[in-house]
Amino acid sequence: MSSPDIPGMLDQSKELDRLRKEQEDVLIEINKMHKKLQSTPEVVEKPGDNSLSKLKMLYIQAKELSESEVAVSSQLLLQLDALIPSGPPGQQRRRMEGNEQKKKRMKADPDVPRLSPSLRNHLEHLASLKGEQVAARVTQEDADKDEWFIVKVIHFDRETREFEVLDEEPGDDEEPAGQRKYKLPMSHIIPFPKRNDPSTAQDFPPGKHVLAVYPGTTALYKATVVNTRKRKTDDYVLEFDDDEEDGSLPQRHVPFHKVVTLPEGHRQ
Repeated sequence: MSSPDIPGMLDQSKELDRLRKEQEDVLIEINKMHKKLQSTPEVVEKPGDNSLSKLKMLYIQAKELSESEVAVSSQLLLQLDALIPSGPPGQQRRRMEGNEQKKKRMKADPDVPRLSPSLRNHLEHLASLKGEQVAARVTQEDADKDEWFIVKVIHFDRETREFEVLDEEPGDDEEPAGQRKYKLPMSHIIPFPKRNDPSTAQDFPPGKHVLAVYPGTTALYKATVVNTRKRKTDDYVLEFDDDEEDGSLPQRHVPFHKVVTLPEGHRQ
């Protein structure tokens, strides 16, 4: 297993802090606009007044910042899940069975703390992925190597925190019907950045190892970022591991929305 990318996790924590501060600044501006409109609602009827347009832009900015915060939080949770040992399967089963009575008591016990806002937002974000394509690790924990594919989210169960996904284009040796379903834990799923919203994508520097969709396929492999992008909408130029041609690694262009953080302990 590779060593934990602690510097990368710290960078993401700093990014969360920056996003939170920006959200607070935007919220202050929104509240100012609310007070202005409440005290002088007639101002919007004046020719040339742009109060409503400005308020709309502030709400759009707040929404984008919130989505970016959820995306970065999701990556941190996935990294932490990969670092925390899950324990033997038998121990997990016993723990789950023993927790059934606890769950029943929790529903009736008003003193049991509820989900934190950040966790609740994270679960809501995962549930909102229904119908979208995500990166999924379909191999088990004890597999010799990790296999990642593009799949479509069918359902996310908030109780078990499991995804039900559909591999719409499995290989020739897969299901004869041409599609295959999986039930996977949260740690096996990585949401892609939104194609129409580059702000949801991380900016990976040259030399950074990432997980990316190999051109012309629905499979993801480990790759290295080659150069710096000028714009957030630009493709990444990547060199994929084990992609040697004529003694060298070819540089391949991959859209930004098909590149995600390389999970801790990735086996290839």
